[in-house]
Amino acid sequence: MASSILEALDIIANNITVIDTEIIPIEMSVGRVVTEDYIAIYDLPRFNNSAMDGYAVKVDDAGKEVTSSQVIYAGDNPTMTLEKKEAIKIMTGAPIPKGCEAIVPIEDMTLKDDLITLPLHIKQNGFIRMAGEDIQKGTIFLKKGETINAYTVASLASQGMTHVSVHRLIKVAIFGTGDELRPHFEKIADHQLYNSNSPMFLTRSKELGCDVRFIRTAADTLEALERSIQSTLDADIIITSGGVSVGDKDFTKVAFTNLGMNVLIDKIDIKPGRPTVIGKIDKTVVVNLPGNPLASMVNYELFVRAIIRKLSGKTDIYHNTLHTVMKNDYVLRGGKNAVVLGTFDGKCFKALSPQMPGMVSPMQKADGLVLVMPNVTKLEKNSTVSMIPIKWELCSNKQEELFTK
Repeated sequence: MASSILEALDIIANNITVIDTEIIPIEMSVGRVVTEDYIAIYDLPRFNNSAMDGYAVKVDDAGKEVTSSQVIYAGDNPTMTLEKKEAIKIMTGAPIPKGCEAIVPIEDMTLKDDLITLPLHIKQNGFIRMAGEDIQKGTIFLKKGETINAYTVASLASQGMTHVSVHRLIKVAIFGTGDELRPHFEKIADHQLYNSNSPMFLTRSKELGCDVRFIRTAADTLEALERSIQSTLDADIIITSGGVSVGDKDFTKVAFTNLGMNVLIDKIDIKPGRPTVIGKIDKTVVVNLPGNPLASMVNYELFVRAIIRKLSGKTDIYHNTLHTVMKNDYVLRGGKNAVVLGTFDGKCFKALSPQMPGMVSPMQKADGLVLVMPNVTKLEKNSTVSMIPIKWELCSNKQEELFTK
C-alpha cells in the first residue's frame, strides 16, 4: 500500500539515525551541524568599552566646561580614574576608565581652546558597550543541531575556540539503471538515452553538502545490480533511479531486497513519482527513485532532502512553507496528491506549464513546489498557496501543514 506524503516524511523522521561525529578546525566547519551545546568561556565584550570615538565623562557635568589631557586607545589598559569636570578622550573599542559614566561622541562636543563644552543632556552609560551584553559567560551561544555558517565561526573564534565537534559529511552513492542509458560524455545510438538523473542527483547532493561518488550505470540484470549495490554499502545513502516500477526488467527493488533491505516505504501517493521505494540495509538508507527526470527530482526534493537533514543531525528536519499567491491560473486533473512546480518572484508563485514527469526543462526553472490535495482541480490566480522552496531551505523542528487545500 502506498504511503501518503506526510506518512512518508514521518517514517523518515522516525527511522533514519543520525551519523557519527568528528572534531575539525572551525575554519573548515561551515555547513556542518554541531553535535553538542557550546557554552561561553568569556563575556563578550570581555570588558566595558567605548562604542564611539569620543570622551569619557561624568553625567553631572552635562552642559559644563571640562578639561581633557589624556587619551585611551583600543588595546590600552587604563589605570587612571575620571574626576569631575574632566573628560578623557577615548577611541572606539578602548576600555572604559574608572569613574566614567558615559561616552559623548566627538561630534557632540564643542571645543574651544583647552576647554570642552559638554552637551546639555548625557545619558547614563550612553555609548558604553557593557561586558557580556553580546554573549554572557556560562550561557549557551551555539546549540546542538545548529548549522554552522561564517558568522557562527565568528562566535566560536570570539571564545578562543579552535575546533568544533560536528557530524561528518554524509556519504552518498549514486547509480542509474537501464541498458538504454549512457553517460553524457559518450556517443549514443538512436535508440539510447543519456543518463541525466545521475549527474543531477550527484551535483544536487554535493550542493547540499554531501560527499558523493558515482557508480557507473548498472545493466538491467539482477546480478549486475547486486554487484553495484554491494560496492556502495559503505555509503550513508544509496540513490538509484529507474527500475522500480513493474516492467519485465525492473529488478532494482528485488536486488536490494535480496541483499537484506528492510522496506520502509513501498510507493508514495504522489503525482508524479508514485513508484518510489525507501528502505535500509543495516544503517545504509536506500532510495529508489522513478526513472522519469521530473518525477525523480520532485521526490528527491521532498524525501531525500528530509533524509539528508535527519542524517546530518539537524533539529529542523521538517519542510516548512512560504505562503504566497498564484500569479496565474493552473488546472489539475484532481483525484491524487499532486505536485506543481513553479517560479517565485518574491511576491507570487507562477506554475510552470507544461510540466510532465519525463521533462527536464521545468526543473531548472523551478524555485519551489506546491503540494495539492486530491480534491483540488484548479489553482486560481491570486489564490493563496503554500510553497516549499527548492533553491533555498525553509525548515521547521516539527511537522508543518504542507498542502494547499
